[in-house]
Amino acid sequence: MTGGGTGLGRTTALQFAKLGASVLVVGRREEKLKESADEILTAGGNVETFALDIRDAAKVQQMVDRAVERFGRIDVLINNAAGNFVSRAEDLSVNGWNAVVNIVLHGTFYCTRAAGLQMIRQNKGSIISVVHPQALSGSPGNVHSAAAKAGVITMTKTLAVEWAQYNIRLNTIAPGPFPSEGTVRNLWPDEESKKIISDAVPLRRFGTREEISNAICYLASEYGSYITGNNLVIDGGWSLEREGFLFLEKKKPG
Repeated sequence: MTGGGTGLGRTTALQFAKLGASVLVVGRREEKLKESADEILTAGGNVETFALDIRDAAKVQQMVDRAVERFGRIDVLINNAAGNFVSRAEDLSVNGWNAVVNIVLHGTFYCTRAAGLQMIRQNKGSIISVVHPQALSGSPGNVHSAAAKAGVITMTKTLAVEWAQYNIRLNTIAPGPFPSEGTVRNLWPDEESKKIISDAVPLRRFGTREEISNAICYLASEYGSYITGNNLVIDGGWSLEREGFLFLEKKKPG
């Protein structure tokens, strides 16, 4: 589980542990990894931590080696590490572009390939990468992130075909708005901005980390054994065309 020190990564790692999985929690900040590990241990789970920056391909291989040494195999990889900031394209520096693309696209490939080689040897595995609905529609101010995540979706579809012969399934999930440390701090820090976002969701609410982690667990499990090369959007209808929805609203009786 990359990006496992906070937010969705921590919630998902805990959920896997509660379901009986041994978990390797990965992230850049050791203090956050320890917090995740302590929570999993308190819940009775089996956990190991590994600090790394996924842009370092050699370190990623060490992560995979540690997982195999500790647990004997790798059944599931969750690519959850990400990085982003809002910027108009004309203001985006080369360094800013590279910083996001190197994490989201290159780092995800390094992790996928390293874990995938182990799964090929096992003749089984499941890889799930967390993206965003903006990868499908684009998003002003997020050209670097949207492009990188779109690349992850296409990479996933390509490898789903290439690695099907090894019984390896690859999928992506695209969560819509849900509270996390970063979104609350940077995107909707006050009640007014929260209402603007939630009102844009047909279900009229934010998602929860638990709802998204449950979907990840489903895709990773035997319940999702015939699903590969797909992108599961979990956003309460947020990414749907809004025109039709608003038209129906106007036609409500009274």
